Amino acid sequence: MKDPHVEPDDGVLVKAAQTDPDAFDALYRRYIARIYRYCYARAGNRADAEDLTAQTFLAALEGLSRYRGRGPFAAWLFGVARRKCADHHRSHYADRSEPLAAAQSLPDPSAPDPEQNAYHNSVLDCIRRALPSLSLDRREALTLRFWGGLKAREVAAVMRRSEGAVKMLVSRAVADLRRRCLDEEKTE
Repeated sequence: MKDPHVEPDDGVLVKAAQTDPDAFDALYRRYIARIYRYCYARAGNRADAEDLTAQTFLAALEGLSRYRGRGPFAAWLFGVARRKCADHHRSHYADRSEPLAAAQSLPDPSAPDPEQNAYHNSVLDCIRRALPSLSLDRREALTLRFWGGLKAREVAAVMRRSEGAVKMLVSRAVADLRRRCLDEEKTE
């Protein structure tokens, strides 16, 4: 007897959705928050993120018959989201630094005092300014990994790189940001 608390894996849900579009709802509910966060990080505002999220799921539903299961479903779905965001940027939005600016204004509930908040805000501001100077690949890997919540192997599938290459891109992006935003502060 199957445990009712164990959720089916993506493969089972995809097979069901390929024959019954109503079954796509389970995949939608599983990935909606992660796709929205990724789209928000790329678009920088709620309205565009909502539109891009909707476009992603509509395209995924329409293209589900082309998913062959050769890689993780999450990677395939984030690939769809990535293309939708890229299309949006090409046609509407060139400044990719805004998403961190929006995050900067959010209060940090774990900050013990205003001084700590000021420090965090200065670091976020530095990251916001430094992020566009990263190479496109490093910035994309970082965004997929941390804002999209994907695992390194899923980012690798989205970016069509090896897992090792993605880990290196993320590691170097973090090191660049650390050097620019934390190490510089120590020398000032």
